[in-house]
Amino acid sequence: MSHVEDGWADALELGELWEGDIIDVELHGEQILLVHHVGGEILAFQGMCPHQEVLLADGNWNDESGVLECPGHHWQFDMRTGNGLNPTGCRLYRFPVRVADEQIQVGIPSDGVRHHNRANDS
Repeated sequence: MSHVEDGWADALELGELWEGDIIDVELHGEQILLVHHVGGEILAFQGMCPHQEVLLADGNWNDESGVLECPGHHWQFDMRTGNGLNPTGCRLYRFPVRVADEQIQVGIPSDGVRHHNRANDS
């Protein structure tokens, strides 16, 4: 996660993202994927695949294993860490997230750049 000072942006009401679900939102020009893991943990990652910028929320999500498969070329990501599983060596950018007054908020770094990791081989 970024060490840049974060500006917190309201993403969704907590009740709009059930445990075991994923959803994409756009905040301050960033495409963000919110993941609500079974057990309650909510994480936020870049919403576009680092391979060819396909929307990850349209992928195949397995809430039990925590693995998301991109619908484009079937790249797989561990949505607990953002690490690429197939192939390895890639990683999703992770945004800070918090819940305040039943509102899911995402920390958007105020450094003026897009926060999106890209794979070396596209």
